[in-house]
Amino acid sequence: MEIIFVSLKAPSFLSIPRQKMGKPVNIVFFITFFYGAYLYGQLIDYNSDTPYLKVFVDTDNFGSSYLDTLEEAYNSAPNDTLQFSLLNDLAYYWHTRNLTKALNFTLEGLERCTKKDNQLWHGRFQITQGAILLRMEKLDWAEAVLQEAKSKVLPSDLAFLNTQLGYVYERRGELDKAADYALESLKLGQELNDKKAIGLAYSDLSNIFWKQAKYNKGLEYGIKSLVEFEKRGITDLDYDFTLYVVGNNYLQLKRFDEALKYYEHALAIGERYGFYNNLSDIYISLADLYAYLNRYEEAENASLNAIKYAELLDNSFMLMRSWLSMGKLQHLQGKYKMAITSLQKSIAIATDDFGDEYYLSEAYETLGKAFAGNHNYMEAYKAFSEYDGLKKEIFTAESDRRIALLQTEFDLAQKEDTILFQKGKIKKQQSNQILTSIIAGLLLFLLLMGIVAIKNNKRKNVQLQHQNEEKEFLIKEIHHRVKNNLEVVSSLLSLQATHIEDDKIKDNMLQIQNRIQSMSMIHQNLYHGSNLATIEMLGYFKNLMNYVLHSYGAEQRIDVVYDMNEIQLNVDIATPIGLIVNELITNSLKYAFPNNTAGVITIGLTRNTSHLELKVTDNGIGIQNGKKSHGSGFGSQLVQLLTKQLDGKMILNQNKGTAVSFEFQLNKAA
Repeated sequence: MEIIFVSLKAPSFLSIPRQKMGKPVNIVFFITFFYGAYLYGQLIDYNSDTPYLKVFVDTDNFGSSYLDTLEEAYNSAPNDTLQFSLLNDLAYYWHTRNLTKALNFTLEGLERCTKKDNQLWHGRFQITQGAILLRMEKLDWAEAVLQEAKSKVLPSDLAFLNTQLGYVYERRGELDKAADYALESLKLGQELNDKKAIGLAYSDLSNIFWKQAKYNKGLEYGIKSLVEFEKRGITDLDYDFTLYVVGNNYLQLKRFDEALKYYEHALAIGERYGFYNNLSDIYISLADLYAYLNRYEEAENASLNAIKYAELLDNSFMLMRSWLSMGKLQHLQGKYKMAITSLQKSIAIATDDFGDEYYLSEAYETLGKAFAGNHNYMEAYKAFSEYDGLKKEIFTAESDRRIALLQTEFDLAQKEDTILFQKGKIKKQQSNQILTSIIAGLLLFLLLMGIVAIKNNKRKNVQLQHQNEEKEFLIKEIHHRVKNNLEVVSSLLSLQATHIEDDKIKDNMLQIQNRIQSMSMIHQNLYHGSNLATIEMLGYFKNLMNYVLHSYGAEQRIDVVYDMNEIQLNVDIATPIGLIVNELITNSLKYAFPNNTAGVITIGLTRNTSHLELKVTDNGIGIQNGKKSHGSGFGSQLVQLLTKQLDGKMILNQNKGTAVSFEFQLNKAA
């Protein structure tokens, strides 16, 4: 069986017409070539007023190939600012896939800024450099670079800079200092009304509370973060990470269904954009979740995926944690020797300058349990000793007190703002009370006027009801006349066809008549129906099929199955769907059943919460390999254009006949 899938969320013109499909390799080349051109034109157009739709700021409507687009474009940018913006985004988002490549692009950006003596962009590239270095475990170097960048960048850049500094201290296990920077970023974000900065700060606080085992507090700040991110309407790396952090808090609270929901959402985003770092994180947590649920095979697959993405990223922090997740799973299964091997590998990856005592302590704790399970009590004692020492470094009383104090200060500041707001409201209420006596004197007059107005409104409502009835009659009359006019056009075409001897032209005339008739039936249903805005599709399809079968003289040999219930659709959606079905059944009648053979055509239409699913199948001969099209291809082009109009996607399946499936997003199609 050969299945060809084309997503119309990307360019709709990539769907392949029935009569023009060749070998799969040619289709893949066709899709790859034109999708690349589409994505380039979508993000970058140097002739436009907005030459670059900044990724994850102006748009998120693209897939994982966006980095190739940026890499192709930055050298040809018409000015320095645009070039630096493209190159900086390229460098920053490459750190989600390959840290070395990301650093090379950053160094190139720093060199170009130095040559152009552009201090602002030099500082911004240093922020990117710091973000990459801290993920390469070069924490001291990252901190130095970020501190140097502070004096070069704008106030609007400082929240993101402070976020990276917070990550440095979080990786060192200094959670109190990490919280300091998160709250500083939050303050800057609120001053600048920067929803991204606010969301990032809440996300960092959620992660810090999670590391401190304060899961309810972590969940509270994680949800706050998601609310801020969703106000932006952009799905990006940090939104993806926050979904993962919220899932972690749910996991520790033993709310497994909620945790899985957030992990799966984060996984879909990570796979769409190629966020290898987030994917490794998510699979690590999924391994823990599946282990809790005793779904060990899925847990092992998750650990292997975590290791795969960590190795692709070449990130020792991710790789250490991935082997840790594998070791924890193996210990839980009682595979102590395998667990010891995995955990020792995890600890070996964490060199002396690894920095993150939190995960290192987890590794030693689990290693101690694995040694004990294997009856190697001396090694277990050594591992537990390391664990105790690391735990004391992380969860110090001073660190806990400092974070609690910061949280108290923040809550107090929020309450003070609320008090000031309430005082302002009270003053306003006092001013309003002065007017109360004057307003009271007018109430009687207003009451009398209201009674008069109610009487007038009743009279007007009666008039409006009559007007509405007249308008409804006129609208129905319009639909009736449109239907009649379309039928006149169809009759004229039929009359004209009798004077034409060329069979191909006659066939084209018949297809045009069918298309006109499919639209005419829409207006006929609106005229006869009780609702002027929607069409009942089951009855419409039955009338349409009867007409088309009759026009081809196929009523006796073709059976039609309707795999659907009654569905009401808006006329703006029903019309293009009717045209699509008309083209597909016409195509089946012409090509699927040669020599007047009998067959079955099935039409299915279902509606879910957010989308429609349309499927038209026949049990005919299908598409014969190497057979050329006898038609013009216009019908296939029309189906593609109509699918694009409804922002849908199409799947063509060739197996014992032909099946064409569509999925339309209701909110987009409307």
